[in-house]
Amino acid sequence: MKAVVMAGGEGTRLRPMTANQPKPLLPLVNRPIMEHVLRLLKRHGFDETVVTVQFLAALIRNYFGDGEELGMSLSYATEEVPLGTAGSVKNAAEALRDDRFLVISGDALTDIDLTDMVRFHEENGALVTIGLKRVPNPLEFGIIIVDERGRIQRFLEKPTWGQVFSDTVNTGIYVMEPEVLDRVAAGESVDWSSDVFPKLLAEGAPLFGYVADCYWEDVGTHESYLKAQADMLSGLVDMPVGGFEVSPGVWVAEGAEVDAEAVLKGPLYIGDYAKVEAGVELREFTVLGSNVVVKEGAFLHRAVVHDNVFVGPSTNLRGCVVGKNTDIMAGARVEEGAVVGDECVIEAEAYLSSEVKVYPFKTIEAGAVVNTSVIWESRGQRNLFGPRGVSGLVNVEITPELAVRLASAYATTLKKGTTVVTGRDASRAARTLKRAVISALTASAIDVQDLEACALPMARFETAREDCGGGIYIRTTAGDPQGVDILFLDEGGANLSQAAQRKLDRVFGRQEFRRAFPGEIAELSYPARVVETYTRDLLRRVDMGGVREAGLKLVLDCAGGTASLALPTLLGKVGVDVLTRNAKLDEANPTETVAERMRDLQRLGELVSSSRAAFGARFDPVGERISLVDENGELISDDRALLVMLDLVAAERRTGRVALPVTTTRVAEQVCRYHGVQVQWVSTSQDELTRAAAEPDVIFAADGRGGFLMPEFSTTVDGIAAFVRLVGLVARTRLTLSQIDRRIPEAHLLRRSVPTPWAAKGSVMRTVVEAAGGRALDTTDGVRVVEDDGRWVLVLPDTSEAVTHLWAEGPDADAAQELLEEWAAVVERAGS
Repeated sequence: MKAVVMAGGEGTRLRPMTANQPKPLLPLVNRPIMEHVLRLLKRHGFDETVVTVQFLAALIRNYFGDGEELGMSLSYATEEVPLGTAGSVKNAAEALRDDRFLVISGDALTDIDLTDMVRFHEENGALVTIGLKRVPNPLEFGIIIVDERGRIQRFLEKPTWGQVFSDTVNTGIYVMEPEVLDRVAAGESVDWSSDVFPKLLAEGAPLFGYVADCYWEDVGTHESYLKAQADMLSGLVDMPVGGFEVSPGVWVAEGAEVDAEAVLKGPLYIGDYAKVEAGVELREFTVLGSNVVVKEGAFLHRAVVHDNVFVGPSTNLRGCVVGKNTDIMAGARVEEGAVVGDECVIEAEAYLSSEVKVYPFKTIEAGAVVNTSVIWESRGQRNLFGPRGVSGLVNVEITPELAVRLASAYATTLKKGTTVVTGRDASRAARTLKRAVISALTASAIDVQDLEACALPMARFETAREDCGGGIYIRTTAGDPQGVDILFLDEGGANLSQAAQRKLDRVFGRQEFRRAFPGEIAELSYPARVVETYTRDLLRRVDMGGVREAGLKLVLDCAGGTASLALPTLLGKVGVDVLTRNAKLDEANPTETVAERMRDLQRLGELVSSSRAAFGARFDPVGERISLVDENGELISDDRALLVMLDLVAAERRTGRVALPVTTTRVAEQVCRYHGVQVQWVSTSQDELTRAAAEPDVIFAADGRGGFLMPEFSTTVDGIAAFVRLVGLVARTRLTLSQIDRRIPEAHLLRRSVPTPWAAKGSVMRTVVEAAGGRALDTTDGVRVVEDDGRWVLVLPDTSEAVTHLWAEGPDADAAQELLEEWAAVVERAGS
């Protein structure tokens, strides 16, 4: 005896879950609804089954195939247009031949005793036996009344309460004799309940109803979908739950990792290879799909999370459904009844109200409060590029697949045969992503010179030195070991300009990538003696006069990063006595937290003071930035380090200009004025600083965050070059860093960040300009308001986060604090 599984419905009431997949493939405790149906059929001996398909039919065929994995034989009958419940079975008539058959829905959850139903059918000599179930609310179903023998007396489809005459409803499960199909017209839309059964009943045909004492749930709404999950976990359905019951009601599938500090309150289910971190609380009726990651501090209750979802730290999910391949970022909140479709991004601190539906491929901006469903908005992020290039979480936002598409887009913006330099930091993630990048570049007819693990300044240097069209460098995000940045470089080794970023963004968005013909696939090479070339050019261009005569002793900390690959060769030629620590590449810890950085700087200070060194320097893990410790072992803050370096360079050169971002203290103007040097104020954008450093008479540039540009050698941020320049300056000035620091006036510059919704940023800036009244304004970057007494405040919207930054400077700390609070209040009111 064969079975027919009807799996052609669209499931429109379940959208957005069914927006891009058929309803039978929706997972119930990590198995598609239809798989539960097929396993029920198998248990009752129905090995041969015909599946009727119509909506997204290929997805169902591809998932279940010929049924071999389930120990069944599956065939498919495809409807070109919807044919109704009876028409779809008629469409499969050829596969049914002349045997009795069973019809069952592929999108309802049940554990009905099919064997007993077939027995009942045979004993009563029925033409059709309809599976019936008593339900408390029959309004959404077809009502059927039977006599004491089970013979059907009356039908009524989806009645009102005034029409209800029974609580026994049609489950859509039928046992039929083959001659019933003769009553169904081929190729037409025909339904069993409204078209065929009433006519057969009127003719007196033997129609029987089998009232089943079983579980049955028509999974037709979001509420019933969540209820079916909860009922399975509660043991109300006689269906096996995969995995291991590690404690009462807590089911964990193969390969899942659950931290001992996570709080689990069953019944709940954790899918295979999911990861639940410490501090997570999973409460009743939560279901996690395969490969789901739940970060520390997250709270989930009655949440159904599909496969490959990332749930960020401190998120809160209650009574909601999250579609596959979606990212829920830190602090986001999704309320009861909300549904998030597949491949969405819910950014940090976003709030989805109850019953909101977010359709697939949407991005909800950080801090957004969403009260209505998001259906028609286009897919995508605001900007592909942020202040650190293309950034995101490893294998969540930044995957090898994304790296391939990014590199393909970048290659498409270049001519065939162009050479691109690639490099990375010490991390394994960067190594993996770089391999994906190289494959995409060479497949797009772009030659690659791979520097493997190297300091970022060396990658910039090699890109500018060789006849290259650009470069790609991959590094771990500073301070976040789970993040990664992909930096795209222009032919000069600098970050891509805003215009070039927009061009790449457009190509990436269109997904129109160039591919090489087989004979055009490009070469991968590994340049020789890159460190030696970099060292030779650096020492040739930077003034090292007086270094050997000064007999300096220094302490360096390489932070376990790639600067250690260049320093041995370099230090051997500089002529100083150096104590080096953390000079071995550390793949396991490719970046440092703020606490780790401060700890290492304290240790560096202790070594400097105990060894009587001239100063100490600590490189960041990619050699781009440095932190300084004076001869007493005291840390020099980044703001003061900028002024110290500025004072040394200006005192020696006595002419020219220095380029500084508008966020720098105006004490820099006093230092420059004293030495006869001018200041050029530029925006905080890295490419603007680079562009300014390339101008002929610029002698120095810095960003105030440990990044220094030495135009005589490079117009990009270079921690190694800054260190070498500092060695020469200190050797010739014969002053210590603390002496230089003391002769520079104290600055009183304060900073604050105010949360600001993206939609309010424009109105915030307009309000700031209006509030400034007749005060002097500087709009180099953001809005800088200058008071008559010289105090100033800068209001600058963040380019990648839902915040507005403020800087305020005054003659003393109190004056700066008063100004900061005044303008923070303006921003808060405008952004509320």
